[in-house]
Amino acid sequence: MSHPAAEFSAEYRRRRLLMLAVVVAAYVLSFFQRFAPAGIAQDLAAAFQTSAASLGVLAATYFYVYTVMQVPTGILVDTLGPRRILTLGGVVAGGGSLLFGMAETLDAALVGRTLIGLGVSVTFIAMLKIIAVWFEEHRFATVVGLSMLVGNLGSVLAGAPLSALAQATGWRGVFVGVGAASLLLAVLAWLLVRDRLDSTAAAVAPARPAGSTLGVPIFDRTVILIGLLRVLRNRATWPAVGVNFGISGSFFAFGGLWATPFLTQGLGMTRATATAHLSLYFAGFAIGCLIVGALSDRLRRRKPVIIVSSHLLAAIWLVWLSGIALPLAASYGLFALMGLATASFTLTWACAKEVNPPALSGMSTSVTNMGGFLAGALLQPAVGWIMDQRWAGAMADGVRLYLPADYRWGLLLLAAAAWFGAASAWRIRETRCRNIWQDRPD
Repeated sequence: MSHPAAEFSAEYRRRRLLMLAVVVAAYVLSFFQRFAPAGIAQDLAAAFQTSAASLGVLAATYFYVYTVMQVPTGILVDTLGPRRILTLGGVVAGGGSLLFGMAETLDAALVGRTLIGLGVSVTFIAMLKIIAVWFEEHRFATVVGLSMLVGNLGSVLAGAPLSALAQATGWRGVFVGVGAASLLLAVLAWLLVRDRLDSTAAAVAPARPAGSTLGVPIFDRTVILIGLLRVLRNRATWPAVGVNFGISGSFFAFGGLWATPFLTQGLGMTRATATAHLSLYFAGFAIGCLIVGALSDRLRRRKPVIIVSSHLLAAIWLVWLSGIALPLAASYGLFALMGLATASFTLTWACAKEVNPPALSGMSTSVTNMGGFLAGALLQPAVGWIMDQRWAGAMADGVRLYLPADYRWGLLLLAAAAWFGAASAWRIRETRCRNIWQDRPD
């Protein structure tokens, strides 16, 4: 749609804001679940008497299923509609969170974490679909950006607030509460969300342009597979995937699990100080999402923004690997700067979309997104495995204790991933913020 907002009735605007509120609330929980293990890593290690590698697998199961679901989610949202998918996703995620919170064994926790990942994996794509259907076309990017900013509050809550609440009430109660909230949002999604402009909505909204459709697209397996292969065969797609793999993957692995243990055991910070760093990291990322996108659009350049930001991030990793003792203010500043620089990977969706046919924008962004989630799934347990190889056998209260050098060896893998992302940025094709795809081989 491209109608001025003034043409919409008050009832229409109220309905779409209610729908957006429901899906953004689900998105907040999605971000919270993604990064929650970092804030309570020590609690999880003590509860399940687990090694670093097993703790990494526990956190990474979210990313395994999220990676697999990226492309199927786009198809499901287009065929079944966001209302059904959000409802089903909320039920699955809610059940998984309840199971995770009540799990007595590591296996039960793994099943719960897997269900969480499966349930929340549909939220982002469903949110994009709702915004595309119910909001004006010229406001799409703005609404998406604001929704992502609010969604990132979930990651901020997974830092210091989660740690403090877990210490006050126990981490299990937190996840039981989040599970109940997910089930409530599933009910609200069924009651309030609508897939398209039905007869009631059409009565309160302007007529659509000629040739537009209110129906759900028909699923055609052949068309889907041909389009997917076209994206995969486009060599200009892969640099964006590489940047996403390195930058986003190191962010998910560090912010999603290893940041707090590294700061407490590796650098000797208190838990409160460490989780404050984590929240600042996420807040920097949230703000960076707006700054990076706006800067890129203003300059009408993608590549320089990604190159500068990714190399800044990779350079900061060298500081942590060096083992240099920093004043508290400096470490806070570097964590905030890491968050800002990490936001550069959000431009990869535009980079991939703008070098592929417009009709395949959903697939190109899904393929790019898979890079980061695949890296997160691989890097979280890999860091733990490296640390386990160097573990000297020290324990306290049933939890393994690692030396600062053990953490630096593990984090070397994340630094290498970040540098891989920075190197991939040089291969990105500059689009000048427009679609440059042409129907010819690359």
